[in-house]
Amino acid sequence: MDKLTDNQFLFGFEGRINRAKYWYALFASMTFCLVFMAAAATAIGVIFGAAVKSVHVHIFDVFGNPPSFPFSASFGNADTATAALITLIFHVAGTPIFVIGIWFLAATTIKRLHDRNKSGWWIVAFLIAPALLGSIVERLDDESYAATALALAAFGLNAWGFIELLFFRGTSGPNRFGPDPLAPVIPDAPAPAHWDQHSELEFVPHSASPSPGPHVKRGT
Repeated sequence: MDKLTDNQFLFGFEGRINRAKYWYALFASMTFCLVFMAAAATAIGVIFGAAVKSVHVHIFDVFGNPPSFPFSASFGNADTATAALITLIFHVAGTPIFVIGIWFLAATTIKRLHDRNKSGWWIVAFLIAPALLGSIVERLDDESYAATALALAAFGLNAWGFIELLFFRGTSGPNRFGPDPLAPVIPDAPAPAHWDQHSELEFVPHSASPSPGPHVKRGT
């Protein structure tokens, strides 16, 4: 299998990536979301004459109590009605940006799980389940045994996923998901040269005559 192309690295769910590329993917996805969210908020604020106070991106706010948008911005110098309209426009403009960032994060996380020889479905245990458990804990009495058990389970899954994805080396050599991304690339062997018999052999032209032999003098 060939090395991943840029598009496969960013958006594909097949293959493997190593720890360094996954660290880069985390940084790139967060930076992408924050930069473009801030740019969208600034542009909207300029249109309506409002000042941007802050921009936040928090993926797991959708599992909060109550659920909320996973990204938000606060604006100043605007009355209540205008601020509500600006916020609505910001959410509409920010949704495609957020979806691209999440797709990028999910694709690279699954490829990193593949590098650990794990199915991509482990993303549910490492990323989604802890957020769901945390939202349940918020709805329970903090002193209850159930809340404590769920909080410990969420922490354990978070810690396990953090170590697996960010610190453990991938499988040495190829696994069921593809070749080792750290293995050296072996260039393809050049194709053997084709011997053209007709061009290599030199034939004596038909018009050629044999070389003269020793002169023999005949008697009269």
